[in-house]
Amino acid sequence: MEAHTEVEPLSKGLLTATAPGSPVSIDRRSARGRAKLFVRHYWLPRWSLPYGASLRENVLEYPTANLVVEPGAAALYRAHRGLSSRTLEGTGWAFGVLLHPGTARGWTGASVRGLPDVVPVDRLDVPGIAPMVAAVRQAMTAGAQDDAVTAFEAWLETVPAPDDDARLVDRIVAAAEEDRALLRVEQLADRFGIGVRRLQRLVAGHIGFGPKWLIQRYRLQEAAAALREAHPPRLAALAAELGYADQAHFSREFAAVVGTTPGAYAAGQRASDPAAR
Repeated sequence: MEAHTEVEPLSKGLLTATAPGSPVSIDRRSARGRAKLFVRHYWLPRWSLPYGASLRENVLEYPTANLVVEPGAAALYRAHRGLSSRTLEGTGWAFGVLLHPGTARGWTGASVRGLPDVVPVDRLDVPGIAPMVAAVRQAMTAGAQDDAVTAFEAWLETVPAPDDDARLVDRIVAAAEEDRALLRVEQLADRFGIGVRRLQRLVAGHIGFGPKWLIQRYRLQEAAAALREAHPPRLAALAAELGYADQAHFSREFAAVVGTTPGAYAAGQRASDPAAR
């Protein structure tokens, strides 16, 4: 069986970072071969909490959908507008697939904007998905993550490739993530030689929200990642680096989405990190 040797993908979406000794472990893996057309990366958490205990994780999701297989459920989850959270209890696992932004619309056959937050896999317009879910679930239950990924990628070999619009959306989203100089919707439209209205339809149809939200989401993920560092930057410098007009604007936007001010968020991260004490 082929083993994964890639460097673990970074994740800026999980706002409550997993510390050494945590009851939760997350194995992140890169996609291989043809699966790279559909998958950004896999995230495979396992947890074991004492009876009666629970752990709440806050997530500022990437601007795309996740396909998640669990012991009793399997569904496509679209991104939330703001912060999302999940509470873990007992012992369990999940097989999570962070999809490329262009994937979900092709699998649902409809604009992502009109979808509910959770779409069970039996409602997806993709052949062979039920046997794949069964194979992944069997492998994960046995603790065989490699086999689960292999079963999923074997299924993807039979799935039609994303269309031209889907691939364009992937490039648009990648540009918004990688180029900090893209601060306005008009700049993003000009980069790809399309009109603002077409850009809005493309992004909303494949992600569920517009390009302004897309740009904001990546800036806030960058901000949260910087504030989790052992020595976070000064807020004024961080705001300027991320293209905000001033620190006050940055602080308001961060607090509106994350639920706390940047300063309080950074202080909370230091307080929960034994290495920072």
